[in-house]
Amino acid sequence: MEADRKAMHGGADILACPQEKITYKIGNKVICCLEGARIGVQYETSFAGEPCEFYHCVLESKSFLKKMTVLEHTVPFFLPIREIENDLLSSNAMKFIDHVGDLLQAFVDRREQVRLIKELYGNQIRQLYHSLPYHMIEFVLDDFDCKVTVSLRYADLISVLPTRISVLAWPMFNKNTTATLNRKDDGLSGSHSSPFRLTYAEDALRTMSLPEAYAEIVLNLPQALQQTYHQKAPS
Repeated sequence: MEADRKAMHGGADILACPQEKITYKIGNKVICCLEGARIGVQYETSFAGEPCEFYHCVLESKSFLKKMTVLEHTVPFFLPIREIENDLLSSNAMKFIDHVGDLLQAFVDRREQVRLIKELYGNQIRQLYHSLPYHMIEFVLDDFDCKVTVSLRYADLISVLPTRISVLAWPMFNKNTTATLNRKDDGLSGSHSSPFRLTYAEDALRTMSLPEAYAEIVLNLPQALQQTYHQKAPS
């Protein structure tokens, strides 16, 4: 741990420790001893190397022999800090502090990934839905000759990559597209109406951040559709 005095941001003056107080900086956390057997923890979150919000949590112990409790915090209400308090704080305060930091950083990471795809590709995305902690994300891509539905689920609230992924392409042929696909010389058929999985897209979402995976999906979608139509075409 590195003793450090850090400037506080955005209403986190609860951790503005007097100079004589000992303050520790550990990674993205600043831990400070406060008056009255209290410990203040400030969490600095970031995305792509840029700082995001600051959060804080104050821990208190009524006496040396009693377990610590969370006195106050600015952790979003939909993140389970009370459950983590019950599970970890009585036995391992540092593990509790670290877990809350991981929880906050993962939430910010998922949220910023969604914000970035909206910023970069908002004209292509429709029906974007996400849960409050961003551990369920769904959207539709309909800027092509098909509608692509993307559904992402995360194993837990400290995951930054999804574990349950579904990417389906739904053909949306208009009259001209159908006529083109029915040409005998290209071997395609315009009669396919059932959706099909885009496995390459699911693989990209499983291993890349959402903005990177989205770019990969869009780049390779025309070729993937063409290959799928050829495979489904009657011999």
